[in-house]
Amino acid sequence: MKVILKQDIKGVGKKDQVINAADGYARNYLFPKNLAVPADTGNMNNLQAKKDSESFRKGEDFKASKALAEKMKDMTIEFKVKAGENGRLFGAITAKEIAEALKKEHDIVVDKKKIMLAESIKVAGVTKVEIKLNEGVIAKLSVMVTTL
Repeated sequence: MKVILKQDIKGVGKKDQVINAADGYARNYLFPKNLAVPADTGNMNNLQAKKDSESFRKGEDFKASKALAEKMKDMTIEFKVKAGENGRLFGAITAKEIAEALKKEHDIVVDKKKIMLAESIKVAGVTKVEIKLNEGVIAKLSVMVTTL
């Protein structure tokens, strides 16, 4: 019997996957526990519509990420901090601070985990920072650190 899984089941399949299950397994285990639905015409059409809307949404997100990346390449975020000799900062500029500055100055919300910073910025000057906005979309942002 063909069934559509409603959630991941270890050893059986992943969510929204159509599988062949034994009649007894489907009727006695999958259906009563609401883990699957029969793969009839109506449910198959619902599954296809769900997949189509999800792919459309992903396409729209990708376009928005590309536009944001293009906008960010000309942006510069400036930090003014205290520094000692040789331009070494007292403290460091972290991904969290960069995300907060983006939100405050440009009203762009970026998760700090998406900011690819090998280590905190500890010297004055301009640093190029990469931000992973979406699958395959990486924005480059300039971070200028000046001393007081």
